[in-house]
Amino acid sequence: MHWQSGAAQLLPRLIAGRVEGPLFLTERRAPEGTPTMDVCPATGRARLSYRRAEKIFEESTRLLANPLASPERWDGLQGFTLHRWRHSSLTHDAENGTSTPMLLARSRHASARSLERYARPGVDAVARHVAAQDPAAHRR
Repeated sequence: MHWQSGAAQLLPRLIAGRVEGPLFLTERRAPEGTPTMDVCPATGRARLSYRRAEKIFEESTRLLANPLASPERWDGLQGFTLHRWRHSSLTHDAENGTSTPMLLARSRHASARSLERYARPGVDAVARHVAAQDPAAHRR
């Protein structure tokens, strides 16, 4: 795994001296038969599933995703999803000129064709690119 500096600075707090076991845990003890590597040896709790992490993330980001919503509507709102978060990260990387091989490596996609949905630069990114490639601007 590769972490950017913001996440890397928070990681020691999350790890808190742990040397084994999953970091993101359910609130309950792991059921009998759960693979050992998916159980925290200190607490006996199971690894948090992607589906549950997605639900927690979506619920926790409702207000961020809908900053103008009134409190009586909060329960019916949707927050961000982990997939959308990943999508936006790849889109920003593509807009900033990250190469296709690097986007493939970061996304863990096998085909450049699968990146098409992410690599759709916005109007501002296209304007920056055109300005950067303008030969008249380089002569000034």
